[in-house]
Amino acid sequence: MGVLPSRRKRITIRDDTITSAAHLTLKQSLLPNLLVTTLFFLWGFAYGLLDVLNSHFQHHLSITPTLSALLSTSYFGAYLLLPPTLSSFILRRHGFRATFMLGLSIFAVGCLLFWPSGVYSSFGGFCGSMFVVGAGLATLETAADPFLSICGPPRYSEIRLNLAQAVQGVGSFVAPLLASRVFFGKGLEKEQGGEGLKNVQWVYLGVAGFDAVLVGLFWLVPMVEVTDADMGVQERQIGEGKEVGLFRRQWNLFLAVGSQFCYVGAQVAVANYFINFCEEAGRDRATSSDLLAVGQGLYAFNRFVASGLLTMPAFKPRYMLAVYLGGCFVFVTAAMNTAGTTSIVMLMLVLCFESCCFATIFTLGLRGLGGHTKMGGSLLVAAISGGMVFPPMMGAVVDARDAHTAMAIPMMGYILAFIYPVYVNIWKKDVMDSHRETMVGIEKPAVDDKALQLEEQPSKTEKEHAEAGTEIRLASK
Repeated sequence: MGVLPSRRKRITIRDDTITSAAHLTLKQSLLPNLLVTTLFFLWGFAYGLLDVLNSHFQHHLSITPTLSALLSTSYFGAYLLLPPTLSSFILRRHGFRATFMLGLSIFAVGCLLFWPSGVYSSFGGFCGSMFVVGAGLATLETAADPFLSICGPPRYSEIRLNLAQAVQGVGSFVAPLLASRVFFGKGLEKEQGGEGLKNVQWVYLGVAGFDAVLVGLFWLVPMVEVTDADMGVQERQIGEGKEVGLFRRQWNLFLAVGSQFCYVGAQVAVANYFINFCEEAGRDRATSSDLLAVGQGLYAFNRFVASGLLTMPAFKPRYMLAVYLGGCFVFVTAAMNTAGTTSIVMLMLVLCFESCCFATIFTLGLRGLGGHTKMGGSLLVAAISGGMVFPPMMGAVVDARDAHTAMAIPMMGYILAFIYPVYVNIWKKDVMDSHRETMVGIEKPAVDDKALQLEEQPSKTEKEHAEAGTEIRLASK
């Protein structure tokens, strides 16, 4: 029995189906992981544009920093609504590939909506467009983050997701450079809401076209499907037969969700008002956009560095999370209390230390969930909605005081997020390390394909009879 669908056009799979995907090797998981990683560049690019649009809309549409935060609220509000509801339902009912195709389609619609918003220079229209874009990306991420976390040997989980997030960081690096050079260059800065917004329309139109190509690619290319039933099998093997327990008792997951909410809120707040911060430090708007691009480049580069460190046994993910998240707090505090070039350097170091936090919180939060993995992943993606809470608070402080003082808001976010690395390093280290040291996917599985087929068959039979509305009767004679 293979791990790929038997028919190319089959795009769905039931979540109670057991396949051999629980024991995927590194070689078997390489191609599907590379395909999914291309999606990360898309939302890295969209997120990078959001940071620059936030600042430039303040100038071109004459709105306050507090009002401009509605862009982030619109984008990240979709993360609060979609992952625990529609996106999670599609993922658990129809599988990863169907969810990827749905997310790309919604994302394309959101990109197309930027055209009328730009024509009318409507900030409300841009917020609505950004919500639809966020809905598409939230649906994509509901599938993509868990997929990379579980597709392949568990010991490489953090490495896979950090590498993909590094590709996302490359998109975030390219977007501010494009915005400062093409959308809002020095010549366009003087025009009130003119050519700069028109250029935004064309770029989002191009992104929509690229989305359509990716939908076709996911339709044609066979994809590995990892089910919750597979993860239940894998977890019993790692835990030596120990049962996972009820979903409501997964405290490791719930603490990870809280940490992710606070961390992402702090990260988005820093990025949204990075340009305002640099202007206070004496840089002009175009230079500030370039500095944001440099900061995002360092952020992406350090994700590659963190991925490399995680390949070494001494650099355990729980250690890395504590060090990197602690660094965020230290350097944002230093940025608040310095001025000029020094403060900008300190804030760039915050971006460096943010690099591996999201992916590491996510993968550690999924450890030990077994059959609850997809629902747990949906909640961790929903926690990205912290990005709609912290920026408005920070914008209010920027309006009332200044961007340096407002950095107290993300500082508090990093403090609250640090509760989780304390928890996993003191109370949950055995579970974290067992998944790091397991040989599942490295050595030949103890359960062969024939045994998996026998285990899979009852699941299919029961489901088919249930859907037909008939009662399953097992002959005893």
